[in-house]
Amino acid sequence: MRIRARMAMSVDGYVTTPTGWPAHTADPAFASGASHGIREFLQDCEQALMGRTTFEPALGHDRWPWPTLQVFVLGSHRPAGTPDHVVTDSDPARLLEKLRAANQCGDVHLVGGPRTIQTFHALGALDTLELVVVPLLFGGGMRLTPALSPTTGLVLRRQRALPGGSVEIVYACEGSRAPLPDAPPGLR
Repeated sequence: MRIRARMAMSVDGYVTTPTGWPAHTADPAFASGASHGIREFLQDCEQALMGRTTFEPALGHDRWPWPTLQVFVLGSHRPAGTPDHVVTDSDPARLLEKLRAANQCGDVHLVGGPRTIQTFHALGALDTLELVVVPLLFGGGMRLTPALSPTTGLVLRRQRALPGGSVEIVYACEGSRAPLPDAPPGLR
C-alpha cells in the first residue's frame, strides 16, 4: 500500500484558481477531455483518503466521485448525507489505522488541500507527492508550499509531458516505505 497525493498546480505554485477551483479545471486541455493522467493513477488505487473540506462538495453531486474506492474522511464531524460506507474520524492517526486495516494491498489516493497532505505527511504516511503542473499563471489562490516544510525530503522518481503542455512530476517522500515499481534502480 502506498499513500499517494496527486494534485494539479499552476506554474506559479497555486493548487487552486483565485476563485477556489482546483487548478486543473482552468486548463483548456482538461476542459476538452484530457485526464491529466488521473484515470491511470486511479487504476492502482482502492481507497481515497481526504479531509472534510474536500469531501463535503461531493455530497451534492449527481454522481458519486469515487464509485470504485473505499472512502475515508478526516473531520471533526460526520457531514449530513454521508453514505454509510464512508469511514470518518476526527483523529488522523486513528483514521490511518482504519484505512490500513481495510486495505487489500492497493494504493490510496490522498485527496485534499495542503493542510490534509501535511497532516498525513507529518504522520510519516505520505509515500509520493505527484504534481501536474498546468501551463497557467494564476497570481493567486491556495498555494501548495505553505503547508509543506522546506525540510521535506523529495526524491524525483519520474516526469512526463501531458496533453496541452502540462507536466506530471512524481516525487517520493523521504523515508517512504515502498519504492515506486518503475523508478530507475539508482533512485530506489
